[in-house]
Amino acid sequence: MKSILIGVLIGAAVLLGISACATVPTEPIGEGELRLLKMRVSEMSLLRLGHAYRFNISFEADGHPEIIRAVCFCSGDGPYPYNVGDVRYGSEANFTLYIYACRPDVQIMKCSVDYVRNGKRTRSNFVSLPVQAY
Repeated sequence: MKSILIGVLIGAAVLLGISACATVPTEPIGEGELRLLKMRVSEMSLLRLGHAYRFNISFEADGHPEIIRAVCFCSGDGPYPYNVGDVRYGSEANFTLYIYACRPDVQIMKCSVDYVRNGKRTRSNFVSLPVQAY
């Protein structure tokens, strides 16, 4: 039992290290563009299945593009659409999603948003975060 727990914790640490190495494009933001930067969860402990957790996603944008919805994947399962709440623009732009943990193991939550750019629906880049649920 102890070796299983150690294996799970090492796996979570490796996944966290891999996601920390993910890069966001460094070129300047285009006209009307929205680029996701980072994803965080309010509870960094184990997530309980059947409970919604507050995920905060940071972004940068040219202007105030209209965010239509978020699209998330859970370790390859999905896409799952989510309503976006509490959108804040400015130097520390971010928004909130309430996402349910979907499986009892280490998983990668991966999200993007659909938004309006120059009158057309556009999908942003993805950001991801390893989480563990029980």
